[in-house]
Amino acid sequence: MNLQSLISKKDQAAAYMVKEITHICKNLPKRDPGSEGELKGCEYMADVLKKDCGCDSAVIEPFKENPGSFYGWLYITLTCMLVSVALFFFVPVVAIPLITFGLVTAVLQFGLYFKFVDKLFPEKTGHNVTAIKKCTGETKRRMIFCGHVDAAWEWPVNYALGGVGFEGHAIIGFAGAFYYLALAIIQVCTHGLARPEVSSAIGKCALWGLIFVPFWIGLYFMWNKKRIVDGANDNLSGCYMGIALLKMMKDEGIELENTEIGVLLTGSEEAGLRGATAWAQKHQGEYDDVPTFIISYDTIHDPKQLMVNYRNLNGTVKTDKDVGDLFFEAAEELNIFCKKGMVPPMGGATDDAAFAKYGFRATGITGLNHKLENYYHTRRDTYDNMNEQGLADCFAVTVKTLEMFDNGAKQ
Repeated sequence: MNLQSLISKKDQAAAYMVKEITHICKNLPKRDPGSEGELKGCEYMADVLKKDCGCDSAVIEPFKENPGSFYGWLYITLTCMLVSVALFFFVPVVAIPLITFGLVTAVLQFGLYFKFVDKLFPEKTGHNVTAIKKCTGETKRRMIFCGHVDAAWEWPVNYALGGVGFEGHAIIGFAGAFYYLALAIIQVCTHGLARPEVSSAIGKCALWGLIFVPFWIGLYFMWNKKRIVDGANDNLSGCYMGIALLKMMKDEGIELENTEIGVLLTGSEEAGLRGATAWAQKHQGEYDDVPTFIISYDTIHDPKQLMVNYRNLNGTVKTDKDVGDLFFEAAEELNIFCKKGMVPPMGGATDDAAFAKYGFRATGITGLNHKLENYYHTRRDTYDNMNEQGLADCFAVTVKTLEMFDNGAKQ
């Protein structure tokens, strides 16, 4: 089917998104992972999908999680570091397992999003929404558009210093961990063998290393769990990409004959892809009846940063090339700027990483600089700090992607 009539109304679609996102930010509670506000957001958008978008169903599914663990590991890792430094000057052998455990916790909990220390934190209930718009004939293919409902806890350092300060702070902190780990190993391995001047040099290096201590203490406050950002860009923009598409299709009276459309709204992405992971585990294999592509959107803002991410989860997970290529080729067809890239190490993850890990054909679309913007996870992420051109361009490419998929591309 030709969907040019929708593409030509991309500005109208963007205006609709901003209007809806403004309403949610102004009138609904804050949407931190596993909160009442997250549920209210799911309920509101599920209602929109049924009433305004023509979906045949919009099911809200709960899941259990421990959202505090995603940044709570910092307390464990940093405490290990501070204790190990104090012990280094008396029993350096103890510093080695302490630092190692702290680093392993960081890698597993944040680097790979494993549930390594989740059970140490309070359990809450998150929610996902799965909405389906059936086709008029036999279902031969399916495309699902995904965004996450929840909003982030604020990152005070990013708010005050921007991405360079935030990332620099974290890098220095981790460098200090490896610095003391190396000193401890050298001290233990040369004990009784090194000359006095060598032991003295190691001691001086350890004293110089105390410069890292303020950075570790500062990392205790990397997140402010008492301030929840509005999350207009991250990620109501992603939620409304699929919603706006279905709304415009209904307004135009457009029905697809053989392509089923889904909108998936996940909870608790900011707690480590917990909603997407729960959904993927529950629905694994359920959509294998026909070719099913999932396009996950996150922080659609800057038109100069529209990107297909071919790797995700700190660069450790490969996403589906066909799905990514389809979106990229759609952008080329429309002569809309889009680039190929990845979510880099220390860049975190978007929901498609969880889908890919469980065998779904998925890709992630972002619209921000991965060198963090000052609105990212800060109180600046508001409805009056959105970019309608960025939304409109991404919407147009999304429509073109659906059109190409409906006509048999990449299957």
